Amino acid sequence: MATAAAYCLPLFLLLLPPLIIAAPSAAAAGPELQPQPQDLLLSFKAALRDPSGALASWSLSTPYCNWPHITCTASSSSSSVVSIAVSLQGLGLSGDIDAASLCRVPGLSHLSLASNAFNTTVPLQLSRCASLVSLNLSSAAFWGPLPEQLAAGLPPSLASLDLSGNDIEGPVPPGLAALGAALQVLDLGRNRLSGVLHPALFRNLTGLHYLDLSGNQFLESPLPPELGKMGNLRWLFLQGSGFTGAIPETFLALEQLEALDLSMNGLTGAIPRGFGRKFQKLLSLDLSRNGFSGPFPDGVEKCVMLQRFQVHDNAFTGELPAGLWSLPDLQVIRAENNRFSGRLPEFPGEVSRLEQVQVDNNSFSGGLPLTIGMIRTMYRFSASLNKLSGVLPDNLCDSPVMSIINISHNALSGSIPEFRNCKRLVSLHLSSNGLTGPIPTSLGALPVLTYIDLSSNGLTGAIPANLQNLKLALLNVSYNRLSGPVPQELISGLPAVFLQGNPGLCGPGLSNNCVVPLRKHRWLALAATVASFITGAMLLAIGAFAVYRRLYGKRPSPWKLVLFQPIKITGEELFSAFHDKNVIGRGAFGNVYLIVLQDGQKVAVKRLVCSDKLTFRQVKSEMNVLAKIRHKNIAKITGFCYSEGEVSVIYEYFQKGSLQDMIYAPKFTLGWKDRLKIALGVAQGLVYLHHDYTPRVLHRDLKSSNVLLANEFEIEPRVAGFGIPCFVGEKVYRSSLYSDVNQKCYIAPEENFTKNPTNLMDVYSFGVILLELVTGRPAEQLASKDSSDIVRWVRRRINLVDGASQILDPNISHTAQQGMQAALELAVRCTSVKPDQRPDITEVFRLLQALYFSATMP
Repeated sequence: MATAAAYCLPLFLLLLPPLIIAAPSAAAAGPELQPQPQDLLLSFKAALRDPSGALASWSLSTPYCNWPHITCTASSSSSSVVSIAVSLQGLGLSGDIDAASLCRVPGLSHLSLASNAFNTTVPLQLSRCASLVSLNLSSAAFWGPLPEQLAAGLPPSLASLDLSGNDIEGPVPPGLAALGAALQVLDLGRNRLSGVLHPALFRNLTGLHYLDLSGNQFLESPLPPELGKMGNLRWLFLQGSGFTGAIPETFLALEQLEALDLSMNGLTGAIPRGFGRKFQKLLSLDLSRNGFSGPFPDGVEKCVMLQRFQVHDNAFTGELPAGLWSLPDLQVIRAENNRFSGRLPEFPGEVSRLEQVQVDNNSFSGGLPLTIGMIRTMYRFSASLNKLSGVLPDNLCDSPVMSIINISHNALSGSIPEFRNCKRLVSLHLSSNGLTGPIPTSLGALPVLTYIDLSSNGLTGAIPANLQNLKLALLNVSYNRLSGPVPQELISGLPAVFLQGNPGLCGPGLSNNCVVPLRKHRWLALAATVASFITGAMLLAIGAFAVYRRLYGKRPSPWKLVLFQPIKITGEELFSAFHDKNVIGRGAFGNVYLIVLQDGQKVAVKRLVCSDKLTFRQVKSEMNVLAKIRHKNIAKITGFCYSEGEVSVIYEYFQKGSLQDMIYAPKFTLGWKDRLKIALGVAQGLVYLHHDYTPRVLHRDLKSSNVLLANEFEIEPRVAGFGIPCFVGEKVYRSSLYSDVNQKCYIAPEENFTKNPTNLMDVYSFGVILLELVTGRPAEQLASKDSSDIVRWVRRRINLVDGASQILDPNISHTAQQGMQAALELAVRCTSVKPDQRPDITEVFRLLQALYFSATMP
């Protein structure tokens, strides 16, 4: 053993010096083995799915500062210090986010993963990005709660945090307060945040310039008084987020505010005194759709930069602040649907920049401002449903951009002035006043005038002949004292005409025939005798035929055919076409038939069976209202046929069929942009029916089979089947509603127990259609193993970990998942069990419009 040791010891001593020498070398080489920025970025890229190849050129052959979507900025103090910005927004990326590698990139200061489709939770490792100044994760399909450890672990250098437009849920983590005064932008809008806002959240964020918590409908919180301590706050957006209670007095300390939006919440009480005086930099104020009450405080005239003043749909009383109207930059005043009173003050004339004034449904009295027409920028003036009196100003329509005037339902008197200067006037509503004198002939010279409602006044004289030169969608002159012949084109070429209540009017189809010259009486007497003989013979023939039909035929009799468009069809042809071979649709209220006319034109006829004893006059009155609807997304009613016990409605026909036909096809191949276009069109049609058409129309039978697809190359939806209860009667409507198995899931839950239908029932039905478009599934799948309707099917999966992947139509490209996720969230809101949690169709339209715009961006 000793001998072996003697041999081994020298060998060890020979090896020892090299080891001692090598150790410092290895230590010196240590930093060189650290991953370089390009290696870390490539590791981050390897975990992503990049279907468009946006990051394909990232490679070691090129310096990473020259890679697309990478920006390097040298420090002003040292050329060796580099700040790196990674901007990957809108690239259609998905997959895993290797935040551990990304956050090791030295100098990473700006990171944007916005507008992608990651469909995952917010990575906790992002808290390791120690030098971040800006983090943008907006609209990237993140879901789940925002972890407290992430919020508390974000670097103190962070100045901007944007998590908006995702599906982040749960409470707002109080740990965000640790970011302190360095944070300037915090955007958590349009998520699913819930609960009460913790007061500690805002105590330390004194450096915030921008705060957005809007669109978080599950928040149930009062407005935190601590918000008033953010003295640097310039933009505050809290709309549509379930806030309750009053505006805290501390808000008066936010003197730097430029935009304040508290709309669409549950706020109540009076506005704090001095509210207006404090906000001298305010550009936009929106307090609409709340429950505010009491007078609006004086002092708003101190907001010398104010451009938009929106307080509509509250319970404000008293007068609007007098100084409001003279603010130099004010463009919009919306105060409709309140209890304001007093007089409308004179406007500042030509120096004013007002564009839109809406003060409908209040208690304003006195005369109209005489300076309305002097404002060169005014395009909409609406003051209906008030107590205004006096005469219409001569310059009412002198603004060169005036498009909409609505002063209906007031106590105005005198004559209607000549409207010669308003070449852009589209809509004129002066109904239900005390106006007298003739209808101005100058109306017929306004090139884009489309809607005229002068009903329920004391107008006299004849209807001007030149009105038939206009492309009118509505002419309502009913219940006046008009007389004389009605211009022929207004009777035959325009369905949207209301003439009733004017006994002196005469013309074809009216109760009075026009008086003819005396020299023609002899010939007319002879013609009348012959006509009487022929008519008598025809009546005998028709009577005999009716008896025959009653005894031996199955067709109802007699029938009355009314056409609103010049189509070649008779009642006989209509009923003879009611065969099963012509059926193209079946529903709870009757079948839809395809009928080919003599000239080859095709029409669709919906045959409605009625048990209520509606007279022909009642049906015609209701039909006249619906036939006047003119909108690009509403199917035209071209006529109807009445017979005791049924009404047959004639619609324009579209060869592409209905949305239901497309969904029930073996493979629903329609792309996401086209699906969005259909949803947007249907929503736009409902906005018109609910808000823009007078009188308001509720659909009450909205389903995918009533969404018709036009024949143009690009799909354009048309809503049909509206107004069914008007024809079949309310009893028949309710009893038949649930008999159609394909209809049940479109019905809002409250339909069972409410007597008064609301527009939110239509919103529910629309939400079901939107679910069909998002999932690619029919609303009902009775033959399927999973036969539950689509609303229940979605609700079971929406809260699962991978719920979205199970719900969204797999046939749609992954690049569209972000938009589909947003549409899914909107559809779930529309189909909420509680009506008050559903959005109004106008909000639905705006959100879909934004989604469609994003989907069509290059």
